[in-house]
Amino acid sequence: MDEKSDDFEDELFVTEFPKKGYSIVDYLQGRVHFALLDQMKLMNTSGMTQTQIKETIIASITEIIDNFDPKKESKSS
Repeated sequence: MDEKSDDFEDELFVTEFPKKGYSIVDYLQGRVHFALLDQMKLMNTSGMTQTQIKETIIASITEIIDNFDPKKESKSS
């Protein structure tokens, strides 16, 4: 894919969350919210059903949470 195609896909599927006027918690939650909506829009466009989208996203989130180790994260940050 060339650079113009990449830019077009970014415009279709990447929503920017505004940075000003939000607390850090609200900002991070907003980024997650928009990222999930963008991912679902792309998955829907690719032909996935709502059930497939839900199962895929829940599996990904479960894996992230299951692999989160606060002790390890604080040491590497």
